[in-house]
Amino acid sequence: MSLESMTAHLEASQASEIPPLDRWDPPFCGDMALTIAADGRWWHEGAPIGRARLVRLLSRLLRREADGAYYLVTPAEKLRIQVEDRPFLIVDADCQDGVWTLTTQWGDSVTLDASRRLAISPTPAGEPVPEVPIRFGLAARLNRNVYYRLIELAELCEGDEGTALGIYSDGIWQPLGHLPGELP
Repeated sequence: MSLESMTAHLEASQASEIPPLDRWDPPFCGDMALTIAADGRWWHEGAPIGRARLVRLLSRLLRREADGAYYLVTPAEKLRIQVEDRPFLIVDADCQDGVWTLTTQWGDSVTLDASRRLAISPTPAGEPVPEVPIRFGLAARLNRNVYYRLIELAELCEGDEGTALGIYSDGIWQPLGHLPGELP
C-alpha cells in the first residue's frame, strides 16, 4: 500500500481536522515499513519522508492501541508502524495568563491543566524527559529547546520524591524533572 492512498480521503476533507479515529474499527492489514525515529523524523522503507505535507496528513491517522502498538488507521484499514520513542515532539510553548499551551512539530496544540499533565519518563537512551499526552494514546516529548526554555522558568518544589523542578499551568504543578540528592 502506498502512503498516498492512506491519505487520499484526508486531502479531500479538511486536512487540518483530526478524523474520528476512536470511532473507526477497520481490520488489521499488516505491518507497514514506516518508522518514526526518536528525533521526530518519519522513515518509509529505510528512507526519510521529505514531504512535510504527507507526514502531517499521516500524523492525523495515527493512534496507539491498548496493545501498546502504533497504527495508521483509515475507515477501511489498519497498519502497524514502528515508533522509537514518542511519535511527536513539542517544538513550541506559550504561556498566556498562567496557562501553558504546547505545540507539536505537526501543529497539534495542547493546554497543560489538570486533565493534561507533563509526566517524566525515560527516553530509549534512559534519560528522564517530560512527555505530554496528545490524543488517541499518543504522546509528545519536549524537544530540547522547549525543555531548556521551561527549565529556565522552572520553580523548585519539595515533595515525597525529593526536590523537583517544574512549572505551574492553570494552577496545576507540571513536573520537568527531579534534582539529584544532596552530595556527601
